[in-house]
Amino acid sequence: MIKSMTGYGIGSQENGKVKYTVELKSLNSKFLELNLRLPKAVSDREFAIRSESSKLIERGKVNVTVTVEYVDQTAKASSINTALLKKYYEQLQEIAVQVGDKNANLLDMALNMPEVVSSNEDVVDEEEGKVLMEAFYRAVDRFNQFRQDEGGILKSDLESRVHLILSYLTEVESVEGDRIPLIRERISHYLNEAVGKENVDMNRFEQEIIFYIDKLDITEEKVRLRSHCNYFIQALNASDSNGKKLGFISQEMGREINTLGSKANDANIQQIVVRMKEELEKVKEQLLNVL
Repeated sequence: MIKSMTGYGIGSQENGKVKYTVELKSLNSKFLELNLRLPKAVSDREFAIRSESSKLIERGKVNVTVTVEYVDQTAKASSINTALLKKYYEQLQEIAVQVGDKNANLLDMALNMPEVVSSNEDVVDEEEGKVLMEAFYRAVDRFNQFRQDEGGILKSDLESRVHLILSYLTEVESVEGDRIPLIRERISHYLNEAVGKENVDMNRFEQEIIFYIDKLDITEEKVRLRSHCNYFIQALNASDSNGKKLGFISQEMGREINTLGSKANDANIQQIVVRMKEELEKVKEQLLNVL
């Protein structure tokens, strides 16, 4: 089952003290491009999240946003070093008297001095880290389900377009029956008008006709194109999602369609080939969003 590279998932987990919410959004990309937005308190979990993302998400331009809510809002409040604050304040008072500045806001200045205010959000304990990772895994599960649902829609569209190309190939086979006799008749007519029928060496003429018609034969192209289309559908229905593989197969389909059009030397066939190319371009556009 193929998956879309476009995805969305959100997951939350709490333990009575803290609640973590993880949100994942992705767009198509050839590689995995992770953009993480984490609270400072869980910055040490960045490596773990990146490592798990590379295994579970695979490819795409992915934004990972983590938010945290504490049941006790004071649990992570900043603390003030009272003794140090007083010391700074007294020193600032002395300096203010010496310079004659009585209007200075000494308390604000003291609060901004080094190590007076310290944050309690620098690290989280192991229990809180587990809550974060549980929220992450829940988000990934929903994210991958979203991708799989979108992939089902892509699969139906791709399959219908490749079947349409196969139907056009059958149409080519139905109109090409008279192509070679008409080419042979046209060349013979031109030659008779140019040099006269009595002056034509029929043995040489037959040799040249066989050589020329062999160059216009499209049997191999038809066989290979049908084989590539069937292989594409087979890969599309495989258990794994492999957008790159499908992209390579579509390139081979394009080569055969181009060669078929250039060798056909027939207006009806070339019109059908144009319709094949239109469908193949739509296939390639859709494959850009397949994982």
